[in-house]
Amino acid sequence: MIPILIKWLRRLSHLLGFETADSFPPGHPYERTRWNGAYFDIASDVKPDEIENRLCDAISNTPLVFGYISNPTPRMQRALLAVLEERMRINRGRASELAVLLVTAYDEYSLMTEVIPGLRDAIAATRHEEMGARARAVMAFLSSTQSPFDVIDLH
Repeated sequence: MIPILIKWLRRLSHLLGFETADSFPPGHPYERTRWNGAYFDIASDVKPDEIENRLCDAISNTPLVFGYISNPTPRMQRALLAVLEERMRINRGRASELAVLLVTAYDEYSLMTEVIPGLRDAIAATRHEEMGARARAVMAFLSSTQSPFDVIDLH
């Protein structure tokens, strides 16, 4: 009887938003995406579209939090790429640290959706180099491709 009561209380707590969400709900197209709840305070009753909006806003405001997301969605990747492109364009420092986050994500999550055609291959081609060289290679690849931000986001 006690296990049934505990299970019911957990479900009620989740439905009422008393828990912190750390993934999209089961059945969502990106249910494999996970994030560290300590960096993203998102109640469990928030709708998936709003969750993704909040995560993308967090990445836009503090791009290093991208490192606390596993298997990021294409919109999350584009949010990081927008900041990376801006830093590369105005020649501010620390653009390479964002490229490192992107390289790491593609290395760790082989099923992650590729947001720019050829990006996965560009990252894989540098697999045996040091991380700094890999980040510079990704930035060179991004500089040579058409900006992914000229495309309208359908989400």
